[in-house]
Formats: sequence, C-alpha cells, structure tokens
Amino acid sequence: MIFKSDSSTTELNGFLDAGSHVKGDLRFENTFRIDGKLTGGIVSDGILMIGEGGVLEGDIQAGQVFVSGRVEGKINAKVRVQIAATGVVAADLETPTLVIEDGAVFEGRCAMPGKGRSDGGHSKPKTAGPQAVAPTVPFVKDR
Repeated sequence: MIFKSDSSTTELNGFLDAGSHVKGDLRFENTFRIDGKLTGGIVSDGILMIGEGGVLEGDIQAGQVFVSGRVEGKINAKVRVQIAATGVVAADLETPTLVIEDGAVFEGRCAMPGKGRSDGGHSKPKTAGPQAVAPTVPFVKDR
C-alpha cells in the first residue's frame, strides 16, 4: 500500500530495515520509515511510516502516522493517523483525522480534536475493541 501525504515534503530522512532493533528515542525531519523494531519514543512534525514488518513499542508524537505493521503505546498526530489493512495498533491516540482500512486492528482510545465542534474539539475519548471496525454495507434506497 502506498500512502499519499498532504505534505509536499516527502524526503526520506531515515530508514530502519527489517532485522534491525533499536532502543532509544528518535527525532527526525520530513519522513522516516520503520521496517525493523524500535523500542522508544518518537518526536517529529514529519511523516512516520511503519512498514508491514515494522514494530514500534513506545510513544509517538508526529505530524502524520501511517501504520502497516504494529504499534503499541500512545500516538499523538497533528494531522492524521492511517492504519492499513495489515496494521495492528494497540494504542491510545489523538488526531484530527483517523482512517482505518478494512482488516486493520485498532484497540485503544481515540480522541479527535477538531474545529467547529460544540465541545471546543475536546470530547471524551471512545474505547474500541479489536473488532470495532464494522464492514462497510452499501446503502440501498427503498423504492
């Protein structure tokens, strides 16, 4: 799956390849991709991509987060979180935009601050289980 960013800057700053395991905190600009395992925190205004074989155990603060692998911890994204069909996210997250594809697993709490909401963008987080995403059913209009 190829993710398209709203950002015009897609320069890849770094890459953690499969078979690699790093412990510690990571800071980067623009875009970073994880196909190995990272245990620690991430802070960036850029784009974080977790590939299908990628595992992240820790807290994320980023502009955008795209998950095709596995994330455990907390996610705070300024723009968007997208979980691909192969993604597994066991995390509490906060983001204005959340996209969960069919087949993805999300278990945690989600807060979605946004403009124009009567509660000022701060609502009580909702809890979702691993089977929380229902399949899309086509709308059939009565004749």
